[in-house]
Amino acid sequence: MNNLQRYTITAALPYTNGPVHIGHLAGVYVPADIYARYLRNTGNDVIYICGTDEHGVPITLKAKKEGVTPQDIVDKYHAIIKKSFQDFGISFDNYSRTTAKVHHDTASEFFKKLYNEGKFIEETSEQLYDAEANQFLADRFVVGTCPKCGNEESYGDQCESCGTSHNATDLINPTSAITGNVPTTKVTKHWYLPLDKYEKWLREWIVEGHKNDWKTNVLGQVKSWLDDGLKPRAVTRDLDWGIPVPVEGAEGKVLYVWFDAPIGYISSTKEWAKREGKDWEPYWKDKDTKLIHFIGKDNIVFHCIIFPAMLKAEGSYILPENVPANEFLNLEGNKISTSKNWAVWLHEYLEDFPDKQDVLRYALTANAPETKDNDFTWKDFQARNNNELVAIFGNFINRVVVLTNKYYEGVVPKPNEFSDVDKETLEKLRKFPSIIASSIERYRFREASQELLNLARLGNKYLADEEPWKQIKENPERVKTILYVALQIATGLSIVCEPFLPFTSVKLKGILNIRHYEEGNDEVISSDNEIATTQPVESRNDNVSSSNSTKENCIENTWNSVSEKTELIASNHKIRKAELLFAKIEDSEVQAQLDKLEATKLANEAENKIIAPQKETIEFDDFTKLDIRVGTIIEAIKVPKTKKLLQLKVDVGLDIRTIVSGIAESFKPEDIIGQKVTVLVNLAPRKLRGVESQGMILMADTPDGKLAFIEPENDSVSNGEQIS
Repeated sequence: MNNLQRYTITAALPYTNGPVHIGHLAGVYVPADIYARYLRNTGNDVIYICGTDEHGVPITLKAKKEGVTPQDIVDKYHAIIKKSFQDFGISFDNYSRTTAKVHHDTASEFFKKLYNEGKFIEETSEQLYDAEANQFLADRFVVGTCPKCGNEESYGDQCESCGTSHNATDLINPTSAITGNVPTTKVTKHWYLPLDKYEKWLREWIVEGHKNDWKTNVLGQVKSWLDDGLKPRAVTRDLDWGIPVPVEGAEGKVLYVWFDAPIGYISSTKEWAKREGKDWEPYWKDKDTKLIHFIGKDNIVFHCIIFPAMLKAEGSYILPENVPANEFLNLEGNKISTSKNWAVWLHEYLEDFPDKQDVLRYALTANAPETKDNDFTWKDFQARNNNELVAIFGNFINRVVVLTNKYYEGVVPKPNEFSDVDKETLEKLRKFPSIIASSIERYRFREASQELLNLARLGNKYLADEEPWKQIKENPERVKTILYVALQIATGLSIVCEPFLPFTSVKLKGILNIRHYEEGNDEVISSDNEIATTQPVESRNDNVSSSNSTKENCIENTWNSVSEKTELIASNHKIRKAELLFAKIEDSEVQAQLDKLEATKLANEAENKIIAPQKETIEFDDFTKLDIRVGTIIEAIKVPKTKKLLQLKVDVGLDIRTIVSGIAESFKPEDIIGQKVTVLVNLAPRKLRGVESQGMILMADTPDGKLAFIEPENDSVSNGEQIS
């Protein structure tokens, strides 16, 4: 267990060009929330900070595409993202946005201090320019071939294929994303942060100083960047959307989004401190504060090289204690993509699965991409819920509560003498908080979630071994002890599950009818009014006081109490009736989600399908030479040693002829007997794999890459009728 400490926890600012999806949750927000909730529960001074990232080129591109202003775009998605986080129970202490005045002021002041102290390099250089759009082409305004991996659709700031960051001028064969034109170059002035000056310090601080406590994927990426050699990086851009560069001679320029975005953590903290009447500076400038950045692997360079270099240059800020970046989460075998709508969007999930926030939290944690890319599937989601949450956690709680109500009218029985099994079980219960804490503090949230489930397994095994339902007739006094011990486990679960399953924790405390108080606090907290965090995310308040409550039958509801208290729920305390903590997810619910994804896939294929250009113009006389007739397939077999060819017998009215057609990948032979078809009958015969083909079946491509028959709409059209 950790000693009491001040923590500043940041979660990567979600970009406001789309809603939040499960990849964001698994990589950043759920693990950060588990960590923050755990630290609060262990008595630490914690702020958990976030906000939307609302500047940059993708916002302006999306605005142009939709015919609205950039502010319209960010307002729309800020509202969606903020509400999704709130409804999902992410316990931010403050959720801000980078278009807020406090952020503009903070970022401008940060830039000006570095500018006044000569920490920037001012350079004039030639940059890509689109003359038709009358605009410089920074970042996502330009697309070309990546100089490192050859990806032909790399952006001007980063290649999404290999992850390499670069400048727009590094691209091979660049084109404007605005007009499609080949850009020219034009002279412009920008300010650069000389990262090369911090290269030696960064290597000593991270690669050497944190080689034993930072994740290998983070260290590996940082070392790769340092080994390639750092170069000065621009902190300004030629754009009209963003924070204006606050110096003379910088008209028409804004701060580079990756300079202003991480400063959003600081400005969000200022916003929180002003509202709460606190001093923000200790959370960013006190050497005893631990700063932790939760991010995805695509943000490692910014949080481990660029932002630390900015903080080092400024001089008064602390540096991150850790940056536990996760890998990516894929969806049903494919990369999650906002632009292709290949995602499970959080706001849609909350509509489709009401009151199942914790199911998704658990499924994403149990399958978190901590050391490698992982794949989310709806079948695994269903199995995690039905086979683990329902069958293990929920089953244990239900059995304990049902039996207590059945045998003792819901009153916690007074135990008799404890057996060795009872003592061993209670001792194991007391060890679980430290076991789970060890995993959390090492950022192994998958491991921690399974240890939580192991506590529920302990309860299930204890009940199965002791069989109170059998002993109630022969040894009723023994059953009192059994259920007393089981209720201690249930109460312990209600406490240690809170970081992982906050809504379940509230519900379970309600079933157990337990209230808690904190040492030194005369307010009693009622589980009736407690919330997982359904209040506005700008101001988290985990506990709602109840003026009608007393300290009678209360428990000290902290993480350490599970290990330190000999009794978590007292004898003679009355619990409530059983409620199901988790409900089974049916196959039909999963199939509905799979159908939604399949529809998305087909829509993407249709949108991206390349339509063949029109062939050379022909004369009417050329067309009249084609003899196209209606026919019916009467036999069909596969052509041996081929994948695509079927040998067909087709009645074309004139005769029955053999036609070899490349349709075997779209149709089974037995399925097309009796199929009406359209046949070009006067095509010169041709041998295919030794079989003479006497015509051609007319087909069309479908969006999913299969073939479809061209057939008469009216079934009464007979074989041999001409198509004209």
